[in-house]
Amino acid sequence: MTAAACSTPSLEVFRDEPATAYDRYARQLTDAGLDSTALGREWLAASDSALRAPLQASLPALEVGAYSRSEARAVAYRFSLKDGQRIMVTARADGLPLRFYVDLFEVVQDTTRPFVHRATADTVTPMDSAAVMLRLDYEARDDADFVLRLQPELLRSGRYTVSIDVAPVLAFPVEGRGNGAIQSLFGVDRDGGRRVHHGIDIFAPRGTPVLAATDGVIRSTSPNNLGGIVVWLSDEVRRQSLYYAHLDSQIVLPGQRVRTGDTLGFVGNTGNARTTPPHLHFGIYRRGRGPIDPLPHVRLTTRTAPRVAADTSQLGRPAQTGIAQATLRAAPSTSGSALRTVARSEALYIMGVNANWYRVQFADGTAGYLTAGAVRLIE
Repeated sequence: MTAAACSTPSLEVFRDEPATAYDRYARQLTDAGLDSTALGREWLAASDSALRAPLQASLPALEVGAYSRSEARAVAYRFSLKDGQRIMVTARADGLPLRFYVDLFEVVQDTTRPFVHRATADTVTPMDSAAVMLRLDYEARDDADFVLRLQPELLRSGRYTVSIDVAPVLAFPVEGRGNGAIQSLFGVDRDGGRRVHHGIDIFAPRGTPVLAATDGVIRSTSPNNLGGIVVWLSDEVRRQSLYYAHLDSQIVLPGQRVRTGDTLGFVGNTGNARTTPPHLHFGIYRRGRGPIDPLPHVRLTTRTAPRVAADTSQLGRPAQTGIAQATLRAAPSTSGSALRTVARSEALYIMGVNANWYRVQFADGTAGYLTAGAVRLIE
């Protein structure tokens, strides 16, 4: 998880959004009078503080963290998604069964209301006697920044692991091919600049199966001069149509319902692609917007999150800096923004482990990442 410092304007969540699991729990605290207790106030304040100062994540990400019954903590991560990408968040609690509150917010530019609540999850699924699992899945419909907040309920102690994975929302539309087969991209000039390319080209041998990238209904198979033999697949869930062109042949009928992975036809070079090697022209047309870039919708994710390498046995415990002039960073990376210089023997708490970095917090509330070698564990 790579983070960088970011400033956030004053926060106001849209109040016309449906009540979330977090909202209901916060209301229960208030109704029970716990919002007037020190711990209750800390829990509510931690929620807002995490949103106002999120860590900035590079996806996919993996972090192990700790929570304590004696302190109210929340953590938030900020990241960008492109239209056509989805994230899958998994939070696993190790210890006594507890409820997590995982909420996703979209960052908007209106400085008076910078977050729009978009998705939430509080499902608790028993995995074994000492763990529970929670999942959140969300598809982006526009290029935007998002903040993911994770907070356990009050009066629980233990550890958790949170992973944030990213993937395209559609399946790859050519059998046996991947990112390396994609060449001509969306928006490049065509016909000497008289038009632009409204799709991507995926090259493959003639006769390679062309696949349904999602469940849907065949809208049309009428050929045209530019595309030659084509198939239009209606993706009603996302209010868009997928366009498959230059096929050598197609094997579906208008009105036919197909499932993801079904064969629609075969790669060719019909239409105005007669002088090029066989390839699929793949386009997406969204209602009210026209053509959009298909690349984020199908580009496969090849990067994996760095494994947790630093010692996790001291999570949630006090420690101190073990070297002079350690740099507290807003990211578990030497390229992360420097937050401040930390003197030798400064007291801190180890709140999380990400790769070979500790996410730490100081008594004044300052949080960030230190390399594992800069932290001296207290036996």
